[in-house]
Amino acid sequence: MSNEYSDCEEQAASILSINVSSQQCEESKQSAAAVNLEEEPVGNVSKFVAYPQGSKEKLRKGYLMFHACFQSGNLGRVDCISDFEYDLFVRPDTCNPRYRVWFNFTVQNVHAGQKVIFNIVNFSKTKSLYRDGMSPLVKSTSRPKWQRIPAKNVFYYRSPDHHKNYVMSFAFAFDKESDVYQFSYCYPYTYNRLQTYLHEIEKKNLDYIKIERICLSVQQRNIDLLTITSPKNLLDTKKRVVFFTARVHPGETPSSYVCQGIIDFLVSSHPIAQVLRDHIVFMIVPMLNPDGVVLGNYRCSLMGFDLNRFWQEPSPWAHPSILATKQLLMDMNEDADIDLDFYIDLHAHSTAMNGFMYGNIYDEEDRFEDHSVYPRLLCSNAEDFSFTSSSFNKDAIKAGTGRRTLGSCLSEQSNCYTLEVSFFSYLSNTSTPQPYTEDAYLKLGRNVARTFLDYYKLNALVAQRLNFDILNYERMYDNRKISDSKQNIEKVESKTNRNVKKNSYTVAKKNVSIELCDAATPPVHKSQVLLRMKHRTSKN
Repeated sequence: MSNEYSDCEEQAASILSINVSSQQCEESKQSAAAVNLEEEPVGNVSKFVAYPQGSKEKLRKGYLMFHACFQSGNLGRVDCISDFEYDLFVRPDTCNPRYRVWFNFTVQNVHAGQKVIFNIVNFSKTKSLYRDGMSPLVKSTSRPKWQRIPAKNVFYYRSPDHHKNYVMSFAFAFDKESDVYQFSYCYPYTYNRLQTYLHEIEKKNLDYIKIERICLSVQQRNIDLLTITSPKNLLDTKKRVVFFTARVHPGETPSSYVCQGIIDFLVSSHPIAQVLRDHIVFMIVPMLNPDGVVLGNYRCSLMGFDLNRFWQEPSPWAHPSILATKQLLMDMNEDADIDLDFYIDLHAHSTAMNGFMYGNIYDEEDRFEDHSVYPRLLCSNAEDFSFTSSSFNKDAIKAGTGRRTLGSCLSEQSNCYTLEVSFFSYLSNTSTPQPYTEDAYLKLGRNVARTFLDYYKLNALVAQRLNFDILNYERMYDNRKISDSKQNIEKVESKTNRNVKKNSYTVAKKNVSIELCDAATPPVHKSQVLLRMKHRTSKN
């Protein structure tokens, strides 16, 4: 949390400690006892003003206005308990009241210095990372970057006043009357954001990426498929395919950030990405459940189905995205010219830390050992990925998932995994949990992609490409006539060194070591070229 809300934090913490330690809490809840808590909200609130009970005043500053009628929004009901306390009800997934976890709503019409307690009273999960220090996210119109509310302002407990449901209470102090504040369970990633992102990629007209629609959802939204590979691979008789899917559970938004990190890296000009594109066909379905994403569901589709339990027999009318994706995978599996090496389904986990994988168990010892290779390599490349937290199982409850179903019906060479990443934090070299940020999720995606370089043992080809690029840069330099080359080179070198200061590259004839892989950073071999150019200039 930045210092922008620091003054508010101390004020809010004080009222929360008062609320949970005094009898005022019990008294303030008495009015809620008369409310029928069995009535679950069926829709999102839309510019709903929470008037104090019995108030006949007209709208004024300080009467909070709640709104959740937007993509991925979720807030079904608001009860004003007192002047500073509000009970909030998560709207259940459409057609399935079992799931009540995801929330995402805005608050406006505040007055400066107003301190409140929000109680989210109808969570469906008993276990939660709120017990381990997770806290809701907040941003506002004047501070558009998501920040976590301090953990000291958050309490997670079982409440006798709400049928012994678990309640998450947090305190907050509004500081700017003109701001609209937004609160969310995790970093949102909407369907519109994905479509905008894909459109920006298409505008680049890159010959190594193809975006197509494989089907429409029940509500007629695109189910997109990205194919990323060098054009020559599509003409070759033999192809190696790595297949990703994400967002089958709409509330698991970190999976979309990881997926974008994978795409960002694979379409970049990084030498590792170029080598991967030259040898592998990457296919990605970034959003399997766009209807659930738009509706603000946590786990289900429009019709209330958990789509990750219907891979065995998907329905064309109820589970069209699962049917189309499975059919595509089965067709590739039967094609003798395609080696479908990987299927990886991206998810987020609400009770565990770190990134980790679920894999399958096989009777053949050699196959099982091969199945553990990729997770071990990813653990060595990503500080937030834990191999020890990974699990290989064949639980009956998971039988209808993509990992289990495809693991049993694809060929023996296909490795099928579920990649999970925590909603909250990871443990790196220190024992202190490091909260995930949007950038940290993207970085995990980049590391997921670059690990295929190690798996397919393509490291030496990166060294060859680096040497080839250096030679090309030297030829370009020889053909240019620059009057004041020394000054120009020093300027470019200074700028390049700042960009690559974090990276360490060692190039040898047969080996290349790349310690940090960042698609946003230009390849470091350019700095080596500049140094050689500078040396040659000083000679002249």
